[in-house]
Amino acid sequence: MIFPVSCGRERRVTARVVAYRAMRVGRGCGDAAGGDGDRFGVPSCFFFFFEVGGGGYGRRAELQVYRGSTTSTTTDWHVNVRERLGLGDSLGRSSRELCLQEGYTWVPPGLTSEQIYDYMSCLPGHKVPRLGTPGEKSRERQLMLQLPKQDLALDYTRHVEPQFHTSFKDFVAARNDIALDIGIIKPHIPHDIECRGCGGVVSKGSVGVVAPRFGEDAAWHPACFVCGTCNELLVDLVYCVWEDTVHCARHYAEKLKPRCSACDELIFSGEYTKAMSKDWHSGHFCCWQCDESLTGQRYVLKDDHPYCIKCYEAVFANTCEDCNTTIGIDSKDLSYKDKHWHEKCFLCNKCQVSLVDKQFGSKMDKIFCGPCYDSQFATRCDGCGEIFRAGNKKMEYKARQWHEKCFCCCVCKTPIGTKSFIPRDQEIYCAACYEDKFATRCVKCNKIITSGGVTYKNEPWHRECFTCTNCSTSLAGQRFTSRDDKPYCADCFGELFAKRCTACTKPITGIGGTRFISFEDRHWHNDCFICAVCKGSLVGKGFITDGADILCPECAKQKLM
Repeated sequence: MIFPVSCGRERRVTARVVAYRAMRVGRGCGDAAGGDGDRFGVPSCFFFFFEVGGGGYGRRAELQVYRGSTTSTTTDWHVNVRERLGLGDSLGRSSRELCLQEGYTWVPPGLTSEQIYDYMSCLPGHKVPRLGTPGEKSRERQLMLQLPKQDLALDYTRHVEPQFHTSFKDFVAARNDIALDIGIIKPHIPHDIECRGCGGVVSKGSVGVVAPRFGEDAAWHPACFVCGTCNELLVDLVYCVWEDTVHCARHYAEKLKPRCSACDELIFSGEYTKAMSKDWHSGHFCCWQCDESLTGQRYVLKDDHPYCIKCYEAVFANTCEDCNTTIGIDSKDLSYKDKHWHEKCFLCNKCQVSLVDKQFGSKMDKIFCGPCYDSQFATRCDGCGEIFRAGNKKMEYKARQWHEKCFCCCVCKTPIGTKSFIPRDQEIYCAACYEDKFATRCVKCNKIITSGGVTYKNEPWHRECFTCTNCSTSLAGQRFTSRDDKPYCADCFGELFAKRCTACTKPITGIGGTRFISFEDRHWHNDCFICAVCKGSLVGKGFITDGADILCPECAKQKLM
């Protein structure tokens, strides 16, 4: 997308801290007055201290910045508060020693060790500026963000033109006079007060923060004393008043002046650039690649960075597959499989007809219109025999291919689509038709056997269907016999069809290999074929009948005698 750059004189802007690229605008941000600050003006260590001076709430307190290395051979470096904030006289070393003694990089002035502990306990743990903790790093970051040096004194600016020096000084003086101040910790609030931050109650006797510019009837919980814009704790209690709300110095300034997104300085000139929903000095809105000014020029955003047209086309524009020239931002870029064409070059490789908004086919890295592709390369459907035209969906299975509508069940003709199917003898079946035609069915109920069937005489049965013909008892896993090809349980078969023992009158079934004796029209179990007198077994021995009885020869002889 191409964006035009506009100029504006708006005075309210959205606050945003942008990392300053010194290489872009030729602008370092080191310390002023011959300091040896790093590229971004970030000191290796910060200690801010405030001491109550005079009466009342100490409207004029003092702030100094301590900067030095961790070695004892480096000299401490100080910036007077009037150069930083314009608030007061010199700082005594005793406060700094108190901070170090208590184990913090900053403590509210005028408090005892116990009161300092009570105050710090009210802050979020990761915000407590204790030495060697994330809270120390957090405070250092907020010092740089909330109190940017280039907002506090002209010596720290690089891009305020000489004709606007007076405007800058007037802005600083007015801010210091009507808005800037330092909050004070009250270790014991004298009575219940509504918190100006959360709307809750700062209870009597608890720790609270008061802001001199709001009077004695205004108080905050320590954790609620935050900037009304960024919602961060106001670093070292430094605040500015804007529309009856406390703000950090950065966001207070941005209520009144636009801030350059490149150098992070306030803009005092009447004319500046607005682009990408940000404000810029007219000379600072530059191409990310070549540093040429984009003010009044068209530009293209790529990965949130602006590029001039020339650089964008040189770095990011695609090359046309047909004419081998760059596809500029004013041309439509048509793409297919990592290849790109000008709109005018997107043509059929054979007949040269335009393919814009038309179906086309691709073969051997070349594109063709539908008719040309069909005539040269199209395959035919195994269902209907027609060709696959460009854009048609093709269904394939084992070297065979169908139109989507032709890939259907050979029985019900329902399109298979992406559903499961079963191939058999070169035919395709849906699951329902395949089961209906080929699935194993029970010979008794004629329903499909899905699991746990029984085979009897090469015929399938459901387990629950394989029952005794007479009593319907399940025969699955049981002993059974058959008569006239019908299965019977042992009990029913014996009752209905088996010979009966002449001795015990019970059926002789033969199940399990049972042996029996037959004589004339009478039958006996092997165990029942015994002498009626001596009860000895006659199996395999001679015997003599005596009416209904059978006798061994010895007993028969005795009976005759």
